[in-house]
Amino acid sequence: MHLRVSILDQSPIATGSDASTAFARTTAVAKLADDLGYHRFWVSEHHDTPRLAGSSPEVLIAHLAANTKRIRVGSGGVMLPHYSAYKVAENFRVLEALYPQRIDLGLGRAPGGMPRARMALQEGRQPADYALQVADLTAYLTDTLPAQHRFAGLTATPVVQTAPPLWLLGSSDWSAHLAAVQGTAFMYAHFINGEGGVEAVNDYYARFEPSVLRAQPQAGVAVFVVCADTDNEADLIAKSLDLALVMLANGQVGAGTPTIEEALAYPYGRYELLLVRENRKRMVVGDPTSVRQQLEALAAAYNVEEVMTVTSTARFEDRMHSHELVAKSFNLNQTVPAPNPLQQEQSVE
Repeated sequence: MHLRVSILDQSPIATGSDASTAFARTTAVAKLADDLGYHRFWVSEHHDTPRLAGSSPEVLIAHLAANTKRIRVGSGGVMLPHYSAYKVAENFRVLEALYPQRIDLGLGRAPGGMPRARMALQEGRQPADYALQVADLTAYLTDTLPAQHRFAGLTATPVVQTAPPLWLLGSSDWSAHLAAVQGTAFMYAHFINGEGGVEAVNDYYARFEPSVLRAQPQAGVAVFVVCADTDNEADLIAKSLDLALVMLANGQVGAGTPTIEEALAYPYGRYELLLVRENRKRMVVGDPTSVRQQLEALAAAYNVEEVMTVTSTARFEDRMHSHELVAKSFNLNQTVPAPNPLQQEQSVE
């Protein structure tokens, strides 16, 4: 099986660092991924979150696409309930016009932050019907708005010849089912929820209905990955992520990704140690051989042909080295050709 390998980057802010540095590092990772042969590079959306810098994926995508040559660049994802589907369509049509055949539009329905951020983003509007929003967005991107639609005749501008592939991101069977009936691609967030993902993806395949977007289903799985020269070194580096997830579960949203030293010194309670063990089920940690084997096993369990790595480390050099080792272990430069800019990405069949 030819396995596509991609990256979801969350623009983490390390302890003692700042957002400008986080974005510069995300750009450096994108350039590296482009050179190494990764398939796509997505950026996330978070609000009022001191540890993560990326609050506007559309803006960051434009910057990253301008600083790379062939890799697909997209959102992982735009939190659609906060916004007008029409405006999201226009944002991504601009991106598609600027960088044809290189843009992905990934969507999520999570708040992306604390309740006060959601309220500020929506400014008192009634909660959006997410399924209706996805259907509207599809119609805007493909110029297929029904004649009976409430905005019949409306066009999302600029008009472009191609549409970015639409992905629904999710960590439940609900999202998988919606992706299936709407005929979109689906990316399961194993790094958020390590339980039930295989069943959700199987449900997606079973229920998939062809749409104006795609004739065949396409799915992938996203997982935390920490790769180092040895298993022991990878385990040590991953301890900062262990602590970050524990702190998040405890409602501690202070600035900065914890350092390895902070993680080693942290006085874990009994429950927290159990949580660390449970969270490791959402991670792939090890040396290059082990990581490749684990990712291939994960892809096989999910029956997908793409894995998306999510790497968050306290030290930037560890993050870059992890991506380098994963690319080398999969021989990405030799197995992933540069896409033909005149052809749309083909569905995985």
